[in-house]
Amino acid sequence: MTTSRLITVCDERLLVELSELLIDAVHGGASVGFLAPLSQQTATLYWERTCASIGEHFFLWVAEVDGKVVGSVQLAACTKDNGRHRAEIQKLLVHSTYRGRGIAGELMRIAETMAGAIGCTLLVLDTEVGSTAESIYQHLGWQKAGEIPNYAGRPDGQLIATAYYYKLTGGRGAHAC
Repeated sequence: MTTSRLITVCDERLLVELSELLIDAVHGGASVGFLAPLSQQTATLYWERTCASIGEHFFLWVAEVDGKVVGSVQLAACTKDNGRHRAEIQKLLVHSTYRGRGIAGELMRIAETMAGAIGCTLLVLDTEVGSTAESIYQHLGWQKAGEIPNYAGRPDGQLIATAYYYKLTGGRGAHAC
């Protein structure tokens, strides 16, 4: 059974498991900001910085099976005065051995629910064009805004196109999230 929880503090065990999750994603070809091979040290440093950002405008969830981290997603609310109505979904990751079980969809629903609860009316994200993640976002009702060619490098360094997506979460006008 999969359970999901909001992270408020990262302990050593969580950092190790999140690092393993990120390494699995990068070594599996996910374009999430890192090149392969991704070292444990680099992955841990990323998660330490990410965990230090947790607070009023930045949220991190993990999905666990039998107490082991198998997925994660982040929500970053915009803090600019003219963007306080929007937030960005970041780093949706599901361990390769747990894909196809609805974990990504559940993590996205949790992040979207939190976004609505804090007053966000617009969500945005970017993903590799043609990726499995892109089909997941489309299935979950996200709208494609466009593509940028040669935007990011895959873990092997090959430049790829990135697609930008958005989702309106309801409400009108500028709300603070």
